[in-house]
Amino acid sequence: MLRVAEQFSHSDTGRQRRGNEDAFLERAPLFVVADGMGGAQGGEVASRIAIELFADGLTVDDESDPAERLAGRAEDANAAIYARAQDDSELTGMGTTLTAAYVGSSEISFAHVGDSRAYRFHDGQLERLTHDHSLVEELIRQGRLTQEEAEEHPQRSIITRALGPEPAVDVDMITLDGVDGDVYLLCSDGLTSMLPESEVEVIIASSRTLAAAGKALIAAANRAGGRDNITVVLFRLEDVDGGPRREAAPPRRRSRPGVSSPATEPLAAIPATVPDEMPGVAVAPQTLRDGYYTRPPRVPRRRRVAPRMPVVGSTRSGRARRSGHRRLGALVAALVAVGVIAFGVLLAAQAVYFVGANRNGQVTIYNGLPFALPAGIRLYTEYFVSGVTTAELSPLERNRLFSDELRSQAGASNLVQALELGQVQGQ
Repeated sequence: MLRVAEQFSHSDTGRQRRGNEDAFLERAPLFVVADGMGGAQGGEVASRIAIELFADGLTVDDESDPAERLAGRAEDANAAIYARAQDDSELTGMGTTLTAAYVGSSEISFAHVGDSRAYRFHDGQLERLTHDHSLVEELIRQGRLTQEEAEEHPQRSIITRALGPEPAVDVDMITLDGVDGDVYLLCSDGLTSMLPESEVEVIIASSRTLAAAGKALIAAANRAGGRDNITVVLFRLEDVDGGPRREAAPPRRRSRPGVSSPATEPLAAIPATVPDEMPGVAVAPQTLRDGYYTRPPRVPRRRRVAPRMPVVGSTRSGRARRSGHRRLGALVAALVAVGVIAFGVLLAAQAVYFVGANRNGQVTIYNGLPFALPAGIRLYTEYFVSGVTTAELSPLERNRLFSDELRSQAGASNLVQALELGQVQGQ
């Protein structure tokens, strides 16, 4: 019979976030990690609702399926988060990931939605148990991205499934045999986005206690940048019967289907990369809205008309040549004037700044003008990248930041600093 012999849990804000939208439950034999998302305080609200619905525990008898019970509780959390968002416009679109584990008498059961993760550490090796519900994970499964490419992909933070945004949700269920001495790790992506799995494996293997391992994992994620909230839950199993040690068997996977949203674009139609530029379109950084790129309307080009050629031998050919010389001179003068104006615009652009978002969805200050020339020449350069992402912004903050207003260096810096301190709402 299995029991939890040792456990550890902690959640750290990280080095670049203002608040902590992660939440966790550590109450053996039940363990849960939730990573919230949404504008204003939506992420914190969503993750807290999910954890509260698991806080009463999970009553399981000999005839019930723990994985089904976990999935049912996840569906209850989804309904509660969705209902709360419908009642409060400030929380519209909020959601949370969820990874929950239950230790039974001989098996470990999991319910999973989103890109938080569950791992098993067995005989010195780390094995990922859950599959991320994310854009890059789907592209990996389709063979359109390698694991190495996915780690640097600009859309790696876009998830395709969460609790709360839709009335119903599909929940992955996993069951596997428990083995004496195995260690399990539940974590938010604030850990796995900062550390490769190989480093996580080394830290767990080299730590004498789970508390030491958990603290070392969080410290390593912060040293790597700490761009997101970091939550770590660890527990170690013990077989109290003292029988022969069983071998670890592959996990058994299934899914509890919900109702898919008809408005969701099929993942197969999403390109592996979203280009910075499209032919004939000038794209400014602030066209990034909530993880999606919107393109300005394409401007139709005027049809070019070929010049009429003079007739050979005509008495008008001399006048045509003189007229051609005048046109050439006018063209040269126009080009010189355009060059002077362009040079002046480039000089002026160095004195102005605007606030937008980069490809990773982080609020960014740019130096220059929010335009790109047809030849691919950008009139802006990146000046400062904030740790605040567009997913964290309230509607008021979005309107305040992404107004296309040109500012001084001090003005743009003061605005982003106020955002990081949570003071934009009152401005």
